[in-house]
Amino acid sequence: MPDPSSRSLTALGEFRALVAARATNTLATSALTTVVAFQVYELTRDPLSLGWLGLVEAIPALSLVLFGGHVADRRERRGIVLATSALVTACAIALAVQSAVGATLLGILAVIFVTGVGSGFERPALTALEAQIIPREEAARGISILSTVSQTGSIVGPAAGGIAIAVVGIPLTYAAIAILLGASTLALWSIAAKPIPPVVEGEPFIQGLLAGIRYTRRTPVLLGSMALDLFAVFFGGAVALLPVYATDVLHVGSIGLGVLRTAPSIGALIALLAATRRPPTRQAGRMLLLSVGGFGLSMIVFGGSTVFAVSLVALFLSGVTDGISVVIRMTILRVLSPEQMRGRVASVNWVFIGASNELGAFESGVAARLVGTIPSVVGGGVLTLAVVGLTAWLVPSLRSLDLATAAPEDEGPSVPSVDPLSSARRAGSGRH
Repeated sequence: MPDPSSRSLTALGEFRALVAARATNTLATSALTTVVAFQVYELTRDPLSLGWLGLVEAIPALSLVLFGGHVADRRERRGIVLATSALVTACAIALAVQSAVGATLLGILAVIFVTGVGSGFERPALTALEAQIIPREEAARGISILSTVSQTGSIVGPAAGGIAIAVVGIPLTYAAIAILLGASTLALWSIAAKPIPPVVEGEPFIQGLLAGIRYTRRTPVLLGSMALDLFAVFFGGAVALLPVYATDVLHVGSIGLGVLRTAPSIGALIALLAATRRPPTRQAGRMLLLSVGGFGLSMIVFGGSTVFAVSLVALFLSGVTDGISVVIRMTILRVLSPEQMRGRVASVNWVFIGASNELGAFESGVAARLVGTIPSVVGGGVLTLAVVGLTAWLVPSLRSLDLATAAPEDEGPSVPSVDPLSSARRAGSGRH
């Protein structure tokens, strides 16, 4: 039987618009990443150019994200997200035009650099905007739904992009991606402007810029959950080494590599779908520690396995545990961030995520070169378990965290927010 609270959430027009924007954006951007990488390698035939591609996008995104969080707490967030969405749409159009007249590596890198600039402002503003749309008591369910949509897009998008290249060519594929991004922008446009958070008058710029870092440092649960993600991905991630496993360890070739890459995504998708029905709010801290520990164990099994079926199951379970971890960590971010600095706290979280993704892939390659592929992956899983144990010991408040009653430290005990639909009915009118 459907959950009534789930129906009430999806009955909110602005939440439906947010889901539509997330669906079209994730499908488009994941396809865009695939098409750009294919085109760059086709132009250069140099694997190093793919490394430059990731670096050119990551540098502006990570460099600007703290400032982006500062802006998100001082400007209307929906306007920021609209502007950055329109910017990425324009970038897709620029790539389509370049490809039609003759693309160059420098031209592509310049466009990708601009998308990185947009990401630095979009990520914290969108995280904060979502919190203004999703009711507090529906935070875990709303995050689960949005994460499910994102995960689906990240699975379908690359395949759709690859097929489109073969069927209509690169320029028209970019054009189709631009249309999807335009649809995402229109969905965001249908959301009403939101109140600007109160600002501390006379606060120095640097003090305001670093307020999110200071708040995160003095909120052990927030810092602990971010650190868990950082070190689990840094030490335990094995995605960068999957081609080595497919070729030299499991001997399954390119088809097997594709299956191995898909297994964690399917596991994460199943976990996220389950979380939309049963959000992990009660004993969330304990569940987060167990899920990250489960991720570490999955990596140990995968790293030491020479049997394809065992490796596949281990990667699937790593996706399941990671999916649970994502929902809990993002809900912690939503519930424990004060409204007036939600953008700045979100920007700190994005620094952790960006560092773990970029540095984790680098660490995997270095460790594999120094000690061997299998020892590096197994050792990474062991280190992940050590990080879980250390975090549980150093942050006892995380072990007992219950997201149903948690609140930012400067707001006191949480009070269930009023259902926007019920309020509208009692007032005799509603906005659709």
